[in-house]
This record gives sequence, structure tokens and C-alpha cells, in this order.
Amino acid sequence: ERPVLCVDTTYDALVVGAGGAGLRAAVGLVEAGLSTACISKLFPTRSHTVAAQGGVNAAIGNSHEDDWRWHTYDTVKGSDWLGDQDAIHYMCREAPATVIELENYGVPFSRNEDGTIYQRAFGGQSTKFGKGGQAQRCCAAADRTGHAILHTLYGQALRHNCQFFVEYFVIDLLMEDGECRGVIAYCLEDGSIHRFRSKSTILATGGYGRAYFSCTSAHTCTGDGNAMVTRAGLPLQDLEFVQFHPTGIYGAGCLITEGARGEGGILLNSQGERYMERYAPTAKDLASRDVVSRSSTIEVREGRGCGPLKDHVLLDLSHLSPEILHERLPGISETAAIFAGVDVTKEPIPVLPTVHYNMGGIPTNFLGEVVTKKDGNPDHIIPGLMAAGEAACVSVHGANRLGANSLLDLVVFGRACALRTAEIIKPGQQQKPLSKNAGEQS
Repeated sequence: ERPVLCVDTTYDALVVGAGGAGLRAAVGLVEAGLSTACISKLFPTRSHTVAAQGGVNAAIGNSHEDDWRWHTYDTVKGSDWLGDQDAIHYMCREAPATVIELENYGVPFSRNEDGTIYQRAFGGQSTKFGKGGQAQRCCAAADRTGHAILHTLYGQALRHNCQFFVEYFVIDLLMEDGECRGVIAYCLEDGSIHRFRSKSTILATGGYGRAYFSCTSAHTCTGDGNAMVTRAGLPLQDLEFVQFHPTGIYGAGCLITEGARGEGGILLNSQGERYMERYAPTAKDLASRDVVSRSSTIEVREGRGCGPLKDHVLLDLSHLSPEILHERLPGISETAAIFAGVDVTKEPIPVLPTVHYNMGGIPTNFLGEVVTKKDGNPDHIIPGLMAAGEAACVSVHGANRLGANSLLDLVVFGRACALRTAEIIKPGQQQKPLSKNAGEQS
């Protein structure tokens, strides 16, 4: 007999986490007619995707000629040549269609004069395989793109009648004979224990930035999904690949988007020098994030840091017109005023490289299926288990993610998980019962 009263429910598919990847997966699943539960420890629009500022990369060519192959080259190069090139190929090829799909769902992208989606310059993006100069490839909704995408996807999920379990904390996977049968969770409101049985479980639980003292992540980014997978005896991949964003607000850790530099912001040292011209003569302030973070750190270490302790650098936007700042970077102006006490139209923002993104996570293939090494096969698929977003490691980012590729990763692989699940299982498909004491150890 079980000592704890347990509520048992069955769905065709489960999504753990309601950020960009989780909601995109949930939307795809309910559109395919599968009964779907989305379990989240937060209200969905409080997920950390809401803080994503810059935009989403796609070679739709609204500002100049563009090609998804050029985007692929930039992503492979940005990953320090350590990304999975098949997965990168898939992501960049699917990017334009995915962004148009988001627009059709209702994402309020900023617009060009002719009504097409506005695309801004972003770090590490080039044309003609690095030979054609800076690309404008980053589709943006002002500097609140994650906010726009998250709210739109939540609306779409509700429209198709996805079942949300809000403020339910998933404790563990229910694994039986090497197959994932669902999850066990507890309700934060009343402490009740719930077992969710399902043919497909998609983990979209985000990153583990809070393992670090100073980071740009919310306090909820604690890597719960990665921990569940570890406890289930499955491996994680590339956990040492942690990205530092070049511009976290000094002292607070809050993010100042790369879009600030894309719109013309420049980094300065204590001598007022635009030091990125020395480290990256071509890309300058829009070099990839690892390059800019290292350069800023070298400046500080060599005694050219700013402030009384000479321990940070400055991001200057004061030469940009107040109209541009108000239209394209309204959130940044507000964040800088609150957390740094700075009026961006008049003075620079004190910034420092800060832990921002985890390239590593749950190893998956480009369809979103979780893989492990078994009997010499490095791509053995775990039946019933998938992962997407920052929790996963498809390895489209290798050792360093390019700015604005994370929102793309979320929607492309959230969508891929839904498509693959719809291929494998039919709505209302019979499921064998869970073993009597499933989840008891948790």
C-alpha cells in the first residue's frame, strides 16, 4: 500500500516547463490533436524566456540579400567548430519558416517602412560565409522579443485547449525498463502528489545559471530537468560550456541586450578608448560573445577598468538619438535607470561579463529525442523522453552560442519535439499501467 495519497492522470503527451520551448511544443502537440498537459513551477508568462531581449535569427532577407547557409556558417564558426553541424543545418534551414509561423500566430515584431519584419545587426552574424561583412538577421520586437513570443505562444496553447498545471513542481521522471513513462510532481499550493502518465515526456526546464553567484538568469533557473535526468541515471553533455554575456549590469547582473551594440552602442575602458577595435578589427563591438567577454576581462585585468575599484567597463549609448533609444531599446533605458541609476541618453552604463547561458544539457538528436550511449551506440534513443531549449544539448551552440540563436533554438526544437511526437503516437493511444509503486522512491 502506498503511504502517500497520489492523484493519477494520463495524457498522450506531457511538457515540463512553460517557457518558449515548452509552450511551442505544447502548441504543436494540441494542434496535432494530442491530449497535452503542460506542467510548470511558475505561471507560464513568468518563465525566463520573458526576459529575452535581442531577437530571433532567421535568414529572411528583409534588410539585404541573405541565405540560411550563411547563417549556418556563422553558427558553426560561433560554436568554436564544436556544434553538431547536422542539427545546425536543420535549425538554420527551418528558421525562416519558423519566424513566419510565429508572425502568423500573432507575435508583434517591429516593422520596416514597407511593413516587413525589422531585422537588426547582432554579434557574430555575417553574409557570404564571413566575407560579406555584418549581417542584419535578428528579427526583433523592440527589445522585448522573448516577452512577445512567450505571451503569443501562451495564448495559442490556451486557444487549442492545452491543460496547464501551474505551480506544480516536477520531482522526478518515472522510468521503467529504460523507458520514460511520465513524471511525478507535487502541487505547491496544497502539497498533494500527482503522477502523470504519458507516451511522450518533453523536458523544457531551462538552464542552470543560478549555479553561479552572478548571472543574468532569474532565480528560477536552477536546472531541475537536468537534475531529474541525472537522477534517472542518464548522462548530460557539455556542462562545462557556460557562456558569459559581455554586458551584464555591474553589481546587479541584469542583462543589457547585445541589441544595444547592434543599434550602435560601444564599449569603452577607463581611458575612454573603444577597445574592441584592437581585439576584433572587423566586427568590433559585434564580435561573438566569447570574444567580447574575454576582451573586457583582459581590459580589467590589465588595469584599464572603470570605477573606484577599476573592476568594470562602460557601455555607451549616449551618442544615439533619444528617439532610437525610445523606439528600439525602451526596456534597456528602463533597466539601466533602475539597476545602475543611469540615464542612457547622457551617460554610459557600467557593465561586466556575467554568466548568461548554458550550452550543455540533456543530449538529444535534432528531432528532440533524448539519446544516451548504449552497447557502443552513442545515439541510443530513450523511448518516451524528449528535451528542448536551454535544458537540452542538441548541440547547435557547441562551446559558444551566437546571440539571438537561443529564441530560435526554443521555437525550432520545441516544434521538432511536437512534430516527432505526433509521428510516433496517435491521439488516445492505449498505455500500459504504471507499476504499483512507481515514483515511491522520489
